[in-house]
Amino acid sequence: MSGKDELTLRFVQNLMKKYYYRRDSARGLYATFTWLVEEVGELAEALLSGDKEAIAEEIADVLAWLSSVSNLVGVDIEEAFRKKYMNPEPPL
Repeated sequence: MSGKDELTLRFVQNLMKKYYYRRDSARGLYATFTWLVEEVGELAEALLSGDKEAIAEEIADVLAWLSSVSNLVGVDIEEAFRKKYMNPEPPL
């Protein structure tokens, strides 16, 4: 996959699992979740700064850590999103 090909949530989650699952498992669920929360805090700071490049970087970090947490608990992000937001339409 080149840098401009279409990405799916499943691809992102599988990529994170391939590279980080062993490390995330050793760290444990709650410590991994803490990293996710830290990245959300960094996203908040980037949003407040208005720096588009920093915002984009932190959004990518949040997605990566969300994928790691999802892998640890065995939740397919794509399927969870479909079930909640596309069945048959988003909740109000």
